[in-house]
Amino acid sequence: MEGRVTACLGPAGSYSEAAAKKLCPQDTLLYCRNFPEAVAALEEGRVRCSVLPVENAIRGGVLQVLDLLGSRDVFAVEELVLPIDHRLIRRKGVPLSAIERVYSHEQAIGQCAEYLRRTLPEAQILFTDSTAKCLQLLDAHTAGIVGAHVSGEGLELSAENIADEKNNFTRFLRLVRGGTLPGHSEKIFLSAVCEHRPGALYGLLRIFADDGVNLTRIESRPIPGQFGEYRFFIECAGNIADSRVRRALARVREESLQFRLIGAY
Repeated sequence: MEGRVTACLGPAGSYSEAAAKKLCPQDTLLYCRNFPEAVAALEEGRVRCSVLPVENAIRGGVLQVLDLLGSRDVFAVEELVLPIDHRLIRRKGVPLSAIERVYSHEQAIGQCAEYLRRTLPEAQILFTDSTAKCLQLLDAHTAGIVGAHVSGEGLELSAENIADEKNNFTRFLRLVRGGTLPGHSEKIFLSAVCEHRPGALYGLLRIFADDGVNLTRIESRPIPGQFGEYRFFIECAGNIADSRVRRALARVREESLQFRLIGAY
């Protein structure tokens, strides 16, 4: 790997690009077609870090990213909360009445569902790998949903944010390969699989309570090939250097069938 390169979801104009430019302003960006490709670039050493969205204020966890974090050898070292401002984009002069298709990322479509229902009820809704991907698909009968930061010759954005909830944010993580623990952190992110028995999850969560560690987020994801079994993603507030936090993490590791420390930032 030569120089400083960061991977993010592309093409240019995506929210991931905006986050990557804020987190890694000196880096050249490698635009990836999807989240697995951005993680693979990091694992293979083709980039020094990757920037991925992990949670949205409206839609919750970015499920494909959570699944990747639970199984791949990457480590989160920094987070960024990015304001989300969705705009409808179309070619100049194209009236709303002519729009037959609307393209965007699944997350953006879901966050603008009410607007689309009211304004373009007959339009076909089609998912793309990123919001910016829709820029390549615009024609006289097509619109897309992109961020307010996007611009382009011959294109026009809606005057206002079209999201159903205007107070919208997405949290991004900067990931490195492997990674050593930092000397200090404000948050810790981990995944754990507990035994399938009454009280098993309660037992894990009680460990944090016993050591006075505040949980800020918990989410579950099914384990592929093990129907009815789940991996729990847990974020807590705490300094990784704090003895109480380390003790809690060690106890959770001991009580878990599977444990992964995903990040400290």
